[in-house]
Amino acid sequence: MATIVGGIGSSHTPTIGFALDAGRQSDPVWAPIFEGFRPVQRWLAEQRPDVLFFIYNDHVTSFFFDHYSHFALGVGEEYPVADEGGGPRKLPAVKGHPALARHIAMGLAADEFDLSYFQSKALDHGCFSPLSLLWPHETQWPGAIVPLQVGVLEFPIPTALRCFKLGRSLRKAIQAYPEDLRVVIVATGGLAHQVHGERAGFNNTPWDMEFLELLEKDPERLTGITIAEYASRGGFEGSEVIMWLIMRGALSSKVRKLHQSYYLPSMTPIATVIFEDASHEPADESTAQYRDRIAREWSGMESLPGTYPFTLDRSVKAYRLNDFLHRLIEPGYRARFLADPEPMFAQAGLTEAERDMIRRRDWRALIQYGVIFFLLEKLGAVLGTSNLHIYAAMRGQSLEDFQKTRNAQVLYSVAGQGALLKS
Repeated sequence: MATIVGGIGSSHTPTIGFALDAGRQSDPVWAPIFEGFRPVQRWLAEQRPDVLFFIYNDHVTSFFFDHYSHFALGVGEEYPVADEGGGPRKLPAVKGHPALARHIAMGLAADEFDLSYFQSKALDHGCFSPLSLLWPHETQWPGAIVPLQVGVLEFPIPTALRCFKLGRSLRKAIQAYPEDLRVVIVATGGLAHQVHGERAGFNNTPWDMEFLELLEKDPERLTGITIAEYASRGGFEGSEVIMWLIMRGALSSKVRKLHQSYYLPSMTPIATVIFEDASHEPADESTAQYRDRIAREWSGMESLPGTYPFTLDRSVKAYRLNDFLHRLIEPGYRARFLADPEPMFAQAGLTEAERDMIRRRDWRALIQYGVIFFLLEKLGAVLGTSNLHIYAAMRGQSLEDFQKTRNAQVLYSVAGQGALLKS
């Protein structure tokens, strides 16, 4: 089964990535940053984790306020570096671990945490600034990550207690994962800082030291602090340190602190910490009981005849194809598709099998492969094919035979502007 090796806390200020990219290791102003990370680098090299569960917040780069969730779990296969305005940093994309992410999603959902899921999104400095100093990456990263984006920018945000409880649930999920993986929990953000308004430049080192002490020895006291108090004591943006409570919640009640560093060069303190479990946590359910519980809501779905639940594994498998079909809601994109889809297939990176299913309008094969139905009906609207034609094809029937099973023989589609339907 998977093992939680330990937890890391790290600031994620872009200063870290800037210092690395600019080669400032020997500059006396920047050198303390690298000194603070070296023990963490050594510990990771010794522990050789397979996966980092990486808790961060996006800075309005890949997540905008048209859809902003408290907890967004990355379930994809790979995450590139985001362009935050001046071009992306020259770092390789980092691999995801979809299987572990799916298992964690099942566990958190069973514990009534409401998640959103993402894949194929670029990650900004909230992830890659610290990651680039944690792991070597000249050609590729030594392991995978499962990112958790926490929505701490648009209020109301999760409470400190909610974050800690999520960490407790996360611990159960990881420890019940059947594959032998070594996992490190990495929390990023903070410490005390504010970057907007007349209070920009606010810091509070005494509060930072108190926070780190409580995080190690009495994290539950931190769960009783309001977000307003975190903002008052640690700066408005500094309230993002509640993300560290997810990491701490995923560890044992008592921990052993192996390392701590703190350096305040300018706007944001750059801190690192390493914790390992130091107490045994008695389980309130066996691994088998846990796995049964998190699967209970979905048990039996796979045996429903002619039914293909749109699960996370199907979503990841068919992501490129679903994304291709989703873009047909764009007028220019669907005009190009109707004119000549072949160049678009190549641009989207579709496999030959995926292209062939679209060419043949093989509705049953598409649904079995992992395309969600609501994108099939969009393709149908573009082609002038009714929903009823698609339903009949999926059942292996002619339209005439399918219509005999309906109370009324009608045709319709989701096309919104009077598109003609083929009879």
